[in-house]
Amino acid sequence: MLQIFRLTTAFMVCATAAQAFDVRFETSAGEDLTKRLRGASAVIEAADTDVTAPEEIIAAVQSDYRALIGTLYREGYYGPQISIRVDGREGASMSLVSLPAQINTVTIEVTPGPRFVFGDTTIAPLARGTELPEDFRRGEVAHSYLVGEATDAAIESWREASHAKAQPKDQTVIADHPTQTLDVDVEIDPGPAVTLGRLRFAGTTTVRESRLARISNLATGSAYHPEKLDLVTKRLQKTGTFRSITLREADTLNDDGSLDIIATLVDEKPRRFGFGAELSSLEGGTLSAYWMHRNLTDNADRLRFDGEVSGLGGNTGVDVTVSTSYRRPATVTRKTTLVLGATMEHLDEPDFLSDSGEFTLGFDVETSPNSTFYGGIGYRYSEVEDDLGYRNFSHLILPFEGSRDTRDNSLNPTQGTYFEAEIMPFVGLDDSASGVRVFADGRGYLSFGGDDRFTLAGRLQLGSISGAEFTEVPPDMLFFSGGGGTVRGQPYQSLDVDLGGGNETGGSSFVGLSGELRAKVKGNISAVGFYDLGGIGTTALPGEDAEWHAGAGLGLRYNTGFGPIRFDLAAPVSGDTGDGIQIYIGIGQAF
Repeated sequence: MLQIFRLTTAFMVCATAAQAFDVRFETSAGEDLTKRLRGASAVIEAADTDVTAPEEIIAAVQSDYRALIGTLYREGYYGPQISIRVDGREGASMSLVSLPAQINTVTIEVTPGPRFVFGDTTIAPLARGTELPEDFRRGEVAHSYLVGEATDAAIESWREASHAKAQPKDQTVIADHPTQTLDVDVEIDPGPAVTLGRLRFAGTTTVRESRLARISNLATGSAYHPEKLDLVTKRLQKTGTFRSITLREADTLNDDGSLDIIATLVDEKPRRFGFGAELSSLEGGTLSAYWMHRNLTDNADRLRFDGEVSGLGGNTGVDVTVSTSYRRPATVTRKTTLVLGATMEHLDEPDFLSDSGEFTLGFDVETSPNSTFYGGIGYRYSEVEDDLGYRNFSHLILPFEGSRDTRDNSLNPTQGTYFEAEIMPFVGLDDSASGVRVFADGRGYLSFGGDDRFTLAGRLQLGSISGAEFTEVPPDMLFFSGGGGTVRGQPYQSLDVDLGGGNETGGSSFVGLSGELRAKVKGNISAVGFYDLGGIGTTALPGEDAEWHAGAGLGLRYNTGFGPIRFDLAAPVSGDTGDGIQIYIGIGQAF
């Protein structure tokens, strides 16, 4: 019995020790096309991953006929010859029912044949202003994907002209082998012009339907346009209430020619907690955290608490900020979001100590998909100890903020622009001075090189206080330069206004200029070179009678799924506000 067991075991080991098969790829195609064909081959992938099961190999062989032909069609080859032999037998004739015990060699032979160009290309009727792909015309290489792109462009143009149900009606594609041309004739059925009907809701959400309709603000009765549906999606996303938002057009039109839209919504978990951390060799560590409750009252509203402690282990003091905010969309009007805010802050800065509180009531106003605007009113109180003595400030504030963001990614942008501006008139109470504080931040990004390997990033910051002297304004509203966010390589807030006698305070104006060259090195690793310049002045005009300093350095980035991890080394290059090397670590690009 023991001998039988040993014999059976040995047989099983031999049966499972199948050898990986060899692949021979033979083609007369050029280097680029050969690379594309090999990349499309499931057989080559199976060999590279040591697949040995005959049924898997044969399945890969038979799928390769379609894959290789599809690749050749995409590149304009419509008369190819393809042979895939499995140990000498043509793979197309092999059955998955009757399989060989083992496969040793698969030989792929591809003869692309001549490359075709487009002959007659007709897509009709077209909506006014339709732009078909530039290469979809007589004499250009007949890439098969261009036929689909041209058809999609025609359909999309009709949809943008309110014909929501436009679709292809008929298509004729003829490959003329003697002339090596591809004739294309596509007939479009535009369907009727439609209006937007009712927005219906489905899915699992606790937000009341009346609130959903008010927040979505679908322009029922107006002419259909896909961008109107995109705007509804963005309005719902902006609330932060939903994990999933899907808009689907009804299959058929209503009797009045309108088209209903079905929004399927799935709520996010109501509560969320998050945290962050940054590190600077001079400024120390910064820890931040927040707690948020979504859909607090089933109105898609949101309550959030934030806390931040900075300056931990640094050469400056420890700052503490605690804030809370409440947001309720579609309040007062369908396009305004109510925002209530409160902030308590203790600042231990190089030039001053400050304890302040701020309370605001305002509204976010929908302007465009890429733009925001906020206006509000509030009260601000601060107690300050600095080189000018111990002082109290009390202000009625009128903050206005606007931004426009066309970046492709907020944490790791490679294209686009970003601009924000803040204008805050402040009215002095209890003998405090009145004036206006203005701050603007503009950024631009441009990528170039193969696979957009290089990215140029630039930033310009401008700040100004007018109507009040810098000695009459709370120092945490004044401007300083140095450290992360302004001039890397210079100590934190090291550039200020010298009052004489060793006394210092912030300035009435600020200019900040930053430039970066980012380069992909390998995989998720990138290198960065940067230069920052900052200037502080005593007048309201940025740059006038200003003192300047600058810093430069090198950095590394490791790209993660939630943004790049940043490591920068920087040193002063001009000015007398600091020396030595500074280290900065954080998440996301510097700007």
